[in-house]
Amino acid sequence: MKSMPALSSLLVLFAALLLAACGTSGSRPVASSTKAQAPVAISASGNEVVLYALGLIDTGYRFGGKNPEAGLDCSGMVSYIYARAVGLKVGGSAADIARGGRPVERAALRPGDLVFFNTRNRSFSHVGIYLGDARFVHAPSSNGRVRIDALDDRYYAQRFEAARSYFD
Repeated sequence: MKSMPALSSLLVLFAALLLAACGTSGSRPVASSTKAQAPVAISASGNEVVLYALGLIDTGYRFGGKNPEAGLDCSGMVSYIYARAVGLKVGGSAADIARGGRPVERAALRPGDLVFFNTRNRSFSHVGIYLGDARFVHAPSSNGRVRIDALDDRYYAQRFEAARSYFD
């Protein structure tokens, strides 16, 4: 398990990144052919989920694992984080979790939303928590640790299936 100084440093780094992402320079011209997208409202619950998830980076993987002490699999990680961070019960397999929540277009993803993949030639066989900036945290069996990956990584881009939100 991570030490408290390492966890604190990770949380401070994440907070700094969030604040930096909020700033705008105002000096970039916008092309007239570019359609401005309405900003997506940030969910306080989603941010709590993200902060909790970041605290579990490098936790060991275990198939069927439902807590950090024993190890986590992808659905166990999501269930654990949602319950601890915001008191929301989601459970079962990744496919079970996908049946809940409301569908979200990839372009409208917000931190804390769930992203689903077909990683075993089976729909909704893997789930992760969207962090923002096209990145997500998940508990993959490969490499055996909770980690952050990019949605645009070739492996995940080819296997992305859907996204769901459990927040307003």
